[in-house]
Amino acid sequence: MLAYYVDNLSPYLVRFPGGWGIRYYGLAYLLGFLFLWWGLHYQQRKGWLRLSRRQIDDLVFWLALGGVIAGGRLGYCLLYDLPHILRHPLDLFALWRGGMSSHGGIAGVLVVLFLSARRWNLPFFHLADAVVWCTPVGLGLGRIANFINGELWGRPSTVPWAVIFPEAPLVRGSAVPRHPSQLYEAALEGLLLFGMVAWLRARGSREGTVALSFLAGYSLVRIFAECFREPDVQIGFYFGFLTQGQLLSAATLAFSGFLWWLRNRGYL
Repeated sequence: MLAYYVDNLSPYLVRFPGGWGIRYYGLAYLLGFLFLWWGLHYQQRKGWLRLSRRQIDDLVFWLALGGVIAGGRLGYCLLYDLPHILRHPLDLFALWRGGMSSHGGIAGVLVVLFLSARRWNLPFFHLADAVVWCTPVGLGLGRIANFINGELWGRPSTVPWAVIFPEAPLVRGSAVPRHPSQLYEAALEGLLLFGMVAWLRARGSREGTVALSFLAGYSLVRIFAECFREPDVQIGFYFGFLTQGQLLSAATLAFSGFLWWLRNRGYL
């Protein structure tokens, strides 16, 4: 019988007396935002982004606050935990308890990009292509932090690389090995998508191609990865086989097609 790895990693990089410290999840967000800041400045130096240094700093601030944090938190509360939030509305601001939605974060980022493009009189896709070039790195780091935290685990499996997550639901009274779906998503959303957008960006694709390819690509890899991920316990499956993440990803895939149509017609 295989001896499966047990995910007993500490969620803290450094822990201080009193039960607080530097968590890997928070560090993943910080590193993702730092890479975004560096990546936008790098693209400006390459001549790919028509923003001043001050404008880049402003954009990173609003993407972090209004896009990722506000959008991600609001998206989770509305899409995954609405009954609880209706009973306890102040928990919407309880960021320290966790609960972020990548689809909500995408929606928040789109709003910030649209408003910023209008403010600086730039094409929407000019900003979107630049931001998307940086995005997979943050996504990949977040998924690695999910694995370290032992959360968002996969479905039961007996593959040799399966992992036992102590916090996962018991199956017939026992902790069972599961797919390390967080690592699958880190590889797909992080490495694979970064390779795709970096290649498209470097070859000078038509404006909007990078952003729209990322949105469609993210939707597809998320739909695939959700086949190995345990559905959220408070939601479960739709129709016996579809997860909330797959339904939301199908919606973003359709939305990416709509944006392709708008761009090709000259509306964006």
